[in-house]
Amino acid sequence: MSTSEPEIKRWTAKRKTQLVLEILKGKTTVAEAARRYDLKPSEIETWVQDGIEGMENSFRARPRDIREQYERKLTEAHAALGEAQLEIKALKKLRSLLDLDERS
Repeated sequence: MSTSEPEIKRWTAKRKTQLVLEILKGKTTVAEAARRYDLKPSEIETWVQDGIEGMENSFRARPRDIREQYERKLTEAHAALGEAQLEIKALKKLRSLLDLDERS
């Protein structure tokens, strides 16, 4: 690592993005970045690949992560609906039993 670069102890998503953009723009190479920041080239290459896949996903008509979020919410809504229906049935049954007791 060069002495002019501050030591980065934790690579946040923002820092990774900045580095990946520098590589994609041709301002630096994976090898140069690996030497500069004392990282494994394979780690940086993974970040670059993840960045490319993330860009591709963001251009989709229905990005995967958003679809998964909607599916998760839909599943939760179905579960809540099922619970509500069971509760309604139980309350109706209880009411009918109480009505029978009052008639006796």
